[in-house]
Amino acid sequence: MHKLPDFSAVIFDMDGLVLDTETTYVAAWQQAAGAMGYEFPEAFCLSMSGLHSEVVEQRLMAFCGADFDLKTFARLSTDYWHHYVNTHGINTKKGFRQLLDLIAGQGIPYCLATNSPMLNAYQCLESAGIRDVFSTIVTRDHVRQGKPSPEIFLKAAALLNVPISRCLVVEDSHAGIEAASRAGAFSVLIPSILPVDPHTRELCDVMMNDLAQLADVINGLIPVAAPIGPQENS
Repeated sequence: MHKLPDFSAVIFDMDGLVLDTETTYVAAWQQAAGAMGYEFPEAFCLSMSGLHSEVVEQRLMAFCGADFDLKTFARLSTDYWHHYVNTHGINTKKGFRQLLDLIAGQGIPYCLATNSPMLNAYQCLESAGIRDVFSTIVTRDHVRQGKPSPEIFLKAAALLNVPISRCLVVEDSHAGIEAASRAGAFSVLIPSILPVDPHTRELCDVMMNDLAQLADVINGLIPVAAPIGPQENS
């Protein structure tokens, strides 16, 4: 039986955890790829969830070949992404407001720690209408190595002035869970992609359906066992 430990701070991932950005990235990547004569299956796009830009570029080159024009793809996908977001906006994930109100009401400090570059992170938060929600934000620009390196979470804990061992890290991707584990934080996996990789499931401390369920656990409304959470279709 696993249960949530006593914790003093919460560190949120952004893409796929607080914000439903994966939908926007997949749409932009597929449009950009199509314009360049390539076809990106949704599964390939989702496989890059949570990875920092250097690894994404490596995956693109491996998938498309050594002559793939990364600069053109970056320009096109950025243009398509802005168009998509300006048209459709970005939604917050289920339970985010509920969880935020709960921990803020209890005076628990929290922050955002994302592999996204700072400018992109701020744009996403602005598009979702929550730019002012996080007073502390750690992005890929603030560290030497992105997730799965633990550096982002260690820096976030230092900025919150809370030992990482007292932080609850909430993540949706394997890279994030690995980073949290390496940092020494207690990790909560709320997967944005199903089925969940068995290695990710094994590495996380607990797994839940969504942020609303985490809020109910913290509030003492429901118990937590490991793993609990998503019903996966085979």
